Amino acid sequence: MRAMILAAGRGQRMRPLTDACPKPLLAVGGKPLIVWQIERLAAGGWRDIVINTGWLGAQIPAALGDGAAFGVRLRYSPEPAEAYETGGGIATALPLLGDAPFVAVSADIYTAFDYASLQPVAERIAAEPERTAAHLVLTPNPEHNRAGDMALDAQGRIRREGAALLNYGNIGVFHPVLFAAQPRAQAWKLFPWLYAAADAGRVSGAVFSGPWHNVGTPEQLAALDAQLRAAG
Repeated sequence: MRAMILAAGRGQRMRPLTDACPKPLLAVGGKPLIVWQIERLAAGGWRDIVINTGWLGAQIPAALGDGAAFGVRLRYSPEPAEAYETGGGIATALPLLGDAPFVAVSADIYTAFDYASLQPVAERIAAEPERTAAHLVLTPNPEHNRAGDMALDAQGRIRREGAALLNYGNIGVFHPVLFAAQPRAQAWKLFPWLYAAADAGRVSGAVFSGPWHNVGTPEQLAALDAQLRAAG
């Protein structure tokens, strides 16, 4: 089974740092944001990884190569500088992702999430795609998203509404059949499109309450960098 790191975005809120450097290559704690994700995925058993690239995209394979330095296999799904959003990026990369469920994560989050925990989830989705086509990892609401995005019902299914809306943690497992009929090489967002499957009861979820940071601004980058360096 494979993983995808979403790394094509412009990173507008991170300007001027992203004027000359793609956001995934910005460093915290002594290494690029995307390298933290590669290492976490590899530790969780996800060693065949696809990375989509867009804004200043040539810099990413130039920096990371084929993944041998990290003990993984890296392949790239290039997009134009304006990129295809999350949904379009995943759909465009399907030929590289294969026929099995895959993990998709954002390059610009830092987290201690255990990606090994998604291995049995992917196996469950592979066995019963008609029952569960996707699985989303939610987090407590961060400062930038106090209202939350979605809820979990008593059966562990994603709902648009609920007593406590939680933040989508930009970590998910998806069956490729979800994207098979969707347009490629054009921009479209994962949400609200994915809510059709959620409304049908086909999207499960779980909450992760450990370290999780969506690194969106230079101030957030600097704060996380200082935190990681202080921790040694």
